[in-house]
Amino acid sequence: MGKRSSFKRRESDFYPTPIEAVLPLLNHLSINTKYQEPCCGELDLCDHLDYFGHSCEGISDIKGSVAGFYAPPVNAMDITSCAGEMFITNPPWPAVGQHGDPTIAMALHLSDIAPTWFLLNADVMHNKYFSKVADRCRRIVSVGRVKWISDSPGPGKENCAWFLFDPTGADGPIEFYPRLA
Repeated sequence: MGKRSSFKRRESDFYPTPIEAVLPLLNHLSINTKYQEPCCGELDLCDHLDYFGHSCEGISDIKGSVAGFYAPPVNAMDITSCAGEMFITNPPWPAVGQHGDPTIAMALHLSDIAPTWFLLNADVMHNKYFSKVADRCRRIVSVGRVKWISDSPGPGKENCAWFLFDPTGADGPIEFYPRLA
């Protein structure tokens, strides 16, 4: 996964979310946040957030059953309402040659429904296609390098960040929160 490795991308961009990637988001969520996870995979992100007192009110995944776990097989682009206060997800990242999609289209769609947190490659904000969602990006929370494949050698190779997309709310610059540790 990523431009600094030779790993072939996994089917449906399925990469379990490590706890280290979730910790920087915690300070940006209200106590007991209720959220929906539209790209739940094997529920790693939900498990991490639930451990810290947040509650997942709805799950789905385009693949449905992933590694023996069943989630309703729903394409995030077909979601019409949010079961919680917001969406929080680790979505598929932009595909090469697709001008930011499926990520950009998904960010536009879901953030039209409810505030939406995406865990993405931090470089996303430096691409031309980010201009399609920049006006609804409210916060960027730096995560740093993430090791997506636990049994791969060495440290993670991709700098990541949480992006909050919400077309409503205060106008103004994007709030940036640097990596704390």
